[in-house]
Amino acid sequence: MIEKTTRGYLCVIVAAIMWASSGNAGKALFQGGVTPFELVQVRVTLAGLILGAAFALFRRDLFRIRPKDIGYLFLLGGVGMAMVQFTYLYTISKIQVMAAILLQYLAPILVAFYSILFWGEKVTLAKVVGLVLAMTGCYLVVGGYNLELLHMNRFGIIGGLSAGVCFAAYALLGERAMHRYSPWTVVFYAMCFAAVTWHVIYHPFQYLTASYGPYEWFLILYIVVVGTIAPFGLYFVGINYIRSTRAMITATLEPISAGLIAYLFLGERLDILQMAGAGLVVAAIITLQLQKEQDSMTPEVIRRRPEGQ
Repeated sequence: MIEKTTRGYLCVIVAAIMWASSGNAGKALFQGGVTPFELVQVRVTLAGLILGAAFALFRRDLFRIRPKDIGYLFLLGGVGMAMVQFTYLYTISKIQVMAAILLQYLAPILVAFYSILFWGEKVTLAKVVGLVLAMTGCYLVVGGYNLELLHMNRFGIIGGLSAGVCFAAYALLGERAMHRYSPWTVVFYAMCFAAVTWHVIYHPFQYLTASYGPYEWFLILYIVVVGTIAPFGLYFVGINYIRSTRAMITATLEPISAGLIAYLFLGERLDILQMAGAGLVVAAIITLQLQKEQDSMTPEVIRRRPEGQ
């Protein structure tokens, strides 16, 4: 029998690989002419519908929210999730998949920076090292040392940095919501409100009139099920067995897996300096997450925890 901790790590590893593969599936769609606007609209819509159907069949209690939280959930989904999904997919359409995912993975680093500036968290050597590693790694990943490459990918780089900022904001907003509701409830309403936003600002129900072939629909459904719903489920299961900090560290396999998949199936390549930058970004995430875990185990934090946590 597999130990619980091993099961938790396996769940997060599989989730990371699924997320990585969905990024490459999105890149394939973009190469075939599908736009990020189209894909984000159909992705959040179908994800919300599938989750809603699952709730109706098995867990109707997950629909329940307090009326006073509707505005907050709309901010989380209609603004936060809507922009997270779009900036992420837009970046993938412009630059290498691995670089795009790494830029979004700056989110936990941005959260740490925000916490130091506005929440009064103390500055430690580990946090300083993590931030320096992240900034240096980001500079190398986007090819900042190559002016020609920077000129070619400037919109993708801006999109990637925006994806990191949006994901950090979504994480900060989502953390508060998950104190009140199940993660599945939060994800469901975030997807639904994101779908509302994208049906307002883009052609409504565009996917119903688009001339997608069987191949495009297969990739779209793959992104919705294998790249969205299934990995969220596995990630949540994994967190039940291992600490969320360790889950985040394990999830850094996503950009590495994405780079390998893109190399094998899309012919994308990163040069040596970009690969070195990728290593620095992953090292920064691990450094900051380990610091977070250490901070959470201090006597003061332990005494403040509610019973059962």
